[in-house]
Amino acid sequence: MSQSLLLPENHTGPLLRRRFLAVAAVLLLAGTYTVLVLTHPAGLTDGLGQTVALATFAAYLAAALMLLAAVLPDLPVATLSLIPVALALNIVLGQFVGSVFIPLYLDSLGTVLVGFLAGRRAGAATGVLGTLIWSLFNPTVLPFAAGAALVGFLAGTAARFGALRRPYLAPIAGLGAGVLVGVASAPVATFVFGGTSGVGTGAVVAAFRSMGDSLLSAVTKQALISDPGDKAIVFLLAALLIYALPARLNGGFAFVRRHRVLGSRGSR
Repeated sequence: MSQSLLLPENHTGPLLRRRFLAVAAVLLLAGTYTVLVLTHPAGLTDGLGQTVALATFAAYLAAALMLLAAVLPDLPVATLSLIPVALALNIVLGQFVGSVFIPLYLDSLGTVLVGFLAGRRAGAATGVLGTLIWSLFNPTVLPFAAGAALVGFLAGTAARFGALRRPYLAPIAGLGAGVLVGVASAPVATFVFGGTSGVGTGAVVAAFRSMGDSLLSAVTKQALISDPGDKAIVFLLAALLIYALPARLNGGFAFVRRHRVLGSRGSR
C-alpha cells in the first residue's frame, strides 16, 4: 500500500514543478511588460550596453528559459528542430515587412507554427526567444517580447480548441488573437517609438494623428487595424503549411495527437 501511495507523489512532483515554472515565467513576462509601460525607461532601445536594456533582456530571457524548462519533457526532437527555423523565419519576415509600405508585421509566423504544433508554452517561449535574438542587432524590438510570447500562447490555445480542424477557423482565431495582441502592444509602441515602429504602420498612425487623436489613441487604433489582419493572415499561412505536411510528420508532435489538433486530418 505504501508503494502505491508513493507513485502518485512521484508523478505529481515533476508536474507541479513544471507548472510552477510556467506560472513564474508568465508572471515575470507580465511584470517586466508592466514595468516598461509604467516607467518608460530611457535607453531601452540603445542596445545591451545600457543597464535598463540589459536588465530587460535578462528578465525576458529568464522567462523564456523557464517556459522551455516547463515544457521540455513534452517536446519531441521535431519541435526542438523546428524552433530555430521558426526563429529565423520570424526575423527574416519581420525585418523585410518592417521596411516596406505595408501596415502589417508577419514577424510571428514561426511562433504560430510552433504554437500550433507544440502548444502554448512552446509557442510563448519561441516568441520571446525570437525577439531576444532579433534584438541583438535590432534593439528596438526588445520591448515587444511579452507581446511575442502572447502570440505563441494564443496560437497554442487556438490549436488546442480546434482552430485547425477547419481551414476557415484559423484566420478567425487569428483575428481574435490580433485584437488582444494589438491592445497589449499599443502602449509599448507608443512610448518606445512614438507610434512609428514601421513604414506602413507609422503612416496609419500619422493619419489618425492628423484627425486629432492623441498618440496613444492613434497607436491603439492602428494596432486594432493592423494586428487582427496580420494575425489572421499569419494563422492562415501557418495552418496551410501544417496541412501541407504529411500526416506522419504532424502526428510526431505529442500536442497534436493529445488534443486532436487536426481532427480527421491528422489521421490521414
